[in-house]
Amino acid sequence: MWLIDRLAEERIRKAQEEGAFDDLDGAGRPLPLEDAPLVPEELRVAYRILRNSGHLPPEAELRREIRHVEELIACATSVEERRAAVRRLELLRWQLARGPRPRGLHIDEAYRERLQARLDRRG
Repeated sequence: MWLIDRLAEERIRKAQEEGAFDDLDGAGRPLPLEDAPLVPEELRVAYRILRNSGHLPPEAELRREIRHVEELIACATSVEERRAAVRRLELLRWQLARGPRPRGLHIDEAYRERLQARLDRRG
């Protein structure tokens, strides 16, 4: 164990003995699950920042759109609306099952425009 780990453990144990953790919010409830358990630990902060700024990975965007289309199907009032939504849902599910496209140096045009607009606002 590294020295910093020992110091941290010692301070945590001391605070625990002094009762510093007794009246914390959420005591007795389970901790929230990590929202990206399959993302390497060194990339999680970057993923969280991108997600919070509205830049989701393509797979997450597809899942979000699938949920939206499923809601549209549930609320559809006509057969035509339902058919169109079901076709869209099938396409989205196919895209999700197909997996991520190899991107190489190609940047999605919509993403590039959003990124450029954001950088223009800052600079």
